[in-house]
Amino acid sequence: MAECVMRQLVAEAGLEEQIEIDSAGTAGYHVGDPPHPGTQAILAEHGVETVGRSRQITTADLQAKNSWIIAMDSSNKRNLERINSSHPQLHMLLDFADSPLVPADLNVPDPYYTGDFETVYKLVTAGCEGLLDSLRQSEALT
Repeated sequence: MAECVMRQLVAEAGLEEQIEIDSAGTAGYHVGDPPHPGTQAILAEHGVETVGRSRQITTADLQAKNSWIIAMDSSNKRNLERINSSHPQLHMLLDFADSPLVPADLNVPDPYYTGDFETVYKLVTAGCEGLLDSLRQSEALT
């Protein structure tokens, strides 16, 4: 969901040539699968194109220069830190969100388990908007 939302925001900002977006999980449960049908439905409802297939993150992903690695929850972040604890731009997505919906633990709930795709969409959108603002203010786009 976050990959699709971020792709749309970046395209709307005209920054597709400057920002590359990719998504990967820390576990290989659904490698090769498209987004969950509930995710596809909520994205379609909000006019966001569904793209991508699941893949598992690699060590090379965490060694890419000028990359920002964004975790959806603290468990993902811990897994990423085990692979590369010194990555300078490893953040939680909701670190960037300005929304009253943001939980104190900054975890994006997994809608596969909660069934609440709408709230997750709102959280992800708030996080992606804040992330894009941070990228614009950083040296990443210079």
